[in-house]
Amino acid sequence: MIWVRLRHGPGQWSKTDVIGYYEFLVEKKPLSTQGVAGAKTMLWVIPDFNIGSGGHLNIFRTIYNLEPKGYVSTILIVGGTTHVDAKAAKKDIVEHFFPVRAEVIMDGDVLPSTEYVVATGWQTAYHVNRLPAPSKKVYFAQDFEPLFYPAGSEYVFSENTYHFGFYGIAAGQWLADKLSSEYAMQAKSVGFGVDERYKAHRRREPEIKRVFFYARPPTARRAFELGLVVLDLVHKRLPHVQFVLAGWDTENYRIPFPHLSCGTVGLDDLPDLYSQCDVALVLSLTNLSLLPLELMACRCAVVSNRGANVEWLLNDDIAILADLTPDSLADAVCRALTDDAYRVEMMDRAEQFASTQNWDDVAVAFEAGLVAAREAV
Repeated sequence: MIWVRLRHGPGQWSKTDVIGYYEFLVEKKPLSTQGVAGAKTMLWVIPDFNIGSGGHLNIFRTIYNLEPKGYVSTILIVGGTTHVDAKAAKKDIVEHFFPVRAEVIMDGDVLPSTEYVVATGWQTAYHVNRLPAPSKKVYFAQDFEPLFYPAGSEYVFSENTYHFGFYGIAAGQWLADKLSSEYAMQAKSVGFGVDERYKAHRRREPEIKRVFFYARPPTARRAFELGLVVLDLVHKRLPHVQFVLAGWDTENYRIPFPHLSCGTVGLDDLPDLYSQCDVALVLSLTNLSLLPLELMACRCAVVSNRGANVEWLLNDDIAILADLTPDSLADAVCRALTDDAYRVEMMDRAEQFASTQNWDDVAVAFEAGLVAAREAV
C-alpha cells in the first residue's frame, strides 16, 4: 500500500519534489488529539485506497469483525486521497468492502483520543509515531514491506519503522517470527480465513484441463515473469491444457501460449472462475496471499513455492510445493494435471483444511493481540 504525492514549485511542474514527497519521514510536530480515550477505542491510520485493494480489504474486515466485540473504530486516511471527502470514502468502504460502523476522517482533521492507534503500513507508521501517549501503538503488519523495494531508500524507510517500538500483530507466524527475531519487536500472529463466498461451483467442462495463474505484473513479489516461463513450459509439455490469467490487465504482454486474460475480477465472480480450473499456480516471494485458501475452498489444486514464508500455512498434504525454478514448478503443475487420483485426493484434503480456516477465529486472535499490546511494557 502506497500513496502518490508529488509536489512541484513554480515553473517546475515537471520536476519531482523528493523532499516534499517524503516530508512525513522527518516531521517532528506531534499530532494532537482531543477527548478522553475510552476502553476498546481504536484509531486506524491507513493510506488512501482503491476498490479491490487486498490489503485494505483485510483492514476493513478486521474493523468489521471487531465491532461485535465492542470495539469502536475511527479510520484516518493520510498521505492524500482521491476521495472528495471523508463521507465519500466511507461510502466506498461500505459499498465495496465491509459495512463498518467506523467513522472516517481525513489527514488534518482533529483526531480522537483512543486506547489503540494502529499503523497499517510503513508510511502510516511515521504518522502513528507522532501521536502522543498514552495510546497503545499497534503495527498491523500484513507483509515484510521492505522487500517490496530493491535495496535503496524506500527499503530503509520501511525497515526503520520496525524499530519504533510498536506492538506487532502480524499476518502469519513467519512474519511474526521475523519481526521478533530480527527487530526485537513484541509480536503476535493471526492466521488467514476464508470468506463464505468461496465454495466449489459446478464444473461445466470437466473434460478440459485448465490452469489458473495469479498474474500481477506490478506486484513483484508475485513473480509474474517466473510464472509465465513456467506456464510456457507446461504448454510445451501439455499443449491441450488451457490457461486462465487473472489479477491484472496483461493485454500489453506478449504471451505466446493460448490463454484467457481476465484482468481484475470481481470478488463475487472469483469462486466460479476458480471452480472451472484444475490447478492454480500462486507464487509468493514474501508473505503468502489469501488466494491459496480461497482456491482450495473451490476445489482447485494449488501449486506454490517452498519457503518459510509459504510453509507457515501450506504443506505437502494440501498443496504441491516446489523449488523456485521454472522446471521444478512446471513439473509440479504437470503432475497435478496428469495424475487425476493424486490431484483429487489432494483437493479433498485441501478443501477440508480450508473449511477450518475462518475469520471469526482470526478476529479472536487479533483481539488477543490487542490485549497483549495493552499489557506490554
